[in-house]
Amino acid sequence: MPQPSALSSATIDQFLAGARACIPVAISVAAYGMVWGMLARTAGLSLLEVMMMSGLVFAGSAQFVALDLWTATPSSLPVGPLVLAALIVNLRYLLLTATLRPLYPSSNLGRGALSMYLVTDENWAMTVAAMSHGGGSVAFLMGGGVMAWLSWMTTNVTGYGLGSAIDDPSRWGLDFAFTATFLALLLGMWRSKADLMPWLVAALVAIATASSLEGSWHILAGGLAGSFAGAILEVRKHADQS
Repeated sequence: MPQPSALSSATIDQFLAGARACIPVAISVAAYGMVWGMLARTAGLSLLEVMMMSGLVFAGSAQFVALDLWTATPSSLPVGPLVLAALIVNLRYLLLTATLRPLYPSSNLGRGALSMYLVTDENWAMTVAAMSHGGGSVAFLMGGGVMAWLSWMTTNVTGYGLGSAIDDPSRWGLDFAFTATFLALLLGMWRSKADLMPWLVAALVAIATASSLEGSWHILAGGLAGSFAGAILEVRKHADQS
C-alpha cells in the first residue's frame, strides 16, 4: 500500500517543480497578458468575452491575431476568417505536442489529449528540455501549464481594467514582451551549433513569407520549414552514427 502514496507524492513534487520552473516565464506571460487585456478593451470586447476567450482558447498568439479581426458589431464579425487564422497560428502545436508522446502511456491517450489544453510554448519548451536531460513528466508539464494559465487569466483581466488608463501600450515598451519571452525560450533551448541551421531556416522562411503574404502565414511557414530542416539533420545524424 505505500507504493501508491509514494507515487502520489512524487507526482505532486513533479507538479510543483513544473510550476516553480515556470515562475520566470509566468512573469513574462504576465507582461504580454496585460497588453492583450488592454488591446482587447480597445477592440471593444466585454470583460465576459475576455474571460471566455482566454479561458476557453488559452492561446496567446492566436488571441492577438483574433483581435486584428475583431469588430464591435457581432453581425459583422468575420467568424470564418477568425477561426481559420487561429487554426493556422496554432498548427504548430501538432508538431510541439507530438514530441510529448513519450510521456503518455498508450492506455491514457484520451486523457493525454485533454491535457494538451494546458500545453503552451513555454511549458512545452521546459518539459522538452527536462526530457533531454532524462527528466520531465506529465505532472511537470501540467504544473507549468497551470502556472501559465493562472498568469494569463489574471493579467488579461487586470490589463482589461487598466485599458482605460494606458491608451498606447507601445509607449511603455509592453508590445515587446511577447517577443522577449520567445527569445528567452530560444536561448534556453540551445544545445549546440547544430540547432542553428533549423533556426536560421525558420527565420529566413518566416521573413520571406511575411514580406510576400499578408496575415500570419509566416508563423506556419517558418515553423514547418524549421521543423523539416531539423528533421533532415536528425535523420542524417542517426544515419552517420549507424
